[in-house]
Amino acid sequence: MPNFLPGVPAEAVLAALSRCPGNEVASGKFDSPDSSAALAVNAFGWFLDRPALLPPLPGVPMGQPRTVEIEAEMHFPWRGGRHPWLDAAVTTATTLVGIESKRYEPFRPAKASTFSEAFDSRDWGPGMARFTALRQALAAGRQTYRCLDAVQLVKHAYGLRTQATKRARGAVLVYLHAAPATWASGKPVSPEAIARHQAEIADFARAVKGDDVTFAPVRWAELLRQWSRTPDLKAHAEALRVRFGVL
Repeated sequence: MPNFLPGVPAEAVLAALSRCPGNEVASGKFDSPDSSAALAVNAFGWFLDRPALLPPLPGVPMGQPRTVEIEAEMHFPWRGGRHPWLDAAVTTATTLVGIESKRYEPFRPAKASTFSEAFDSRDWGPGMARFTALRQALAAGRQTYRCLDAVQLVKHAYGLRTQATKRARGAVLVYLHAAPATWASGKPVSPEAIARHQAEIADFARAVKGDDVTFAPVRWAELLRQWSRTPDLKAHAEALRVRFGVL
């Protein structure tokens, strides 16, 4: 059984992990010292039974959380096929916030990722025109990103918008990312890769600004600073720093 941080409800977290693909726990990936899933689950799993203690994320238009989920599936408007899973989802009175967490992934060799024909067969409407234009550019090879998994983010945006519309809420996609100076092994992370990742985040944000799904990049370090200044969360933030190091 994984060693969760103090206050994280282990049974509820394990139940959530068992529902999602990836087999993180049984495969042992969850216990890896550089696991991104372990970081997100320990950070947001703490709020599963205390959502009111989660402050609005830094710079994110969302309001006060009512519910917090981890490993949240966001169904596309069709049956069958694969649907996006977000590391966490937060629901407020006005907004559905999907959180995609990255730690070391942007600095590893990129994996091939494509869009199925189903995306072309759907009219996503004028409110998603910028995401659609970016999707088409990515599919045609006119736009490429080396560190940012833009294909995944576009898919997340479509799924998030579908579910937010069903719940009569606005939608925000939070890209919660790290810029670690070293890998868990102590080997340095390329500063050039970190800089490129930041530039690609900014480029993606410009490309989709104004659509129905608000794209909100947030640094892990920024989030932990916020939590450290919140009395109820100070100990949790420190436990995350001790376990996962500088983010």
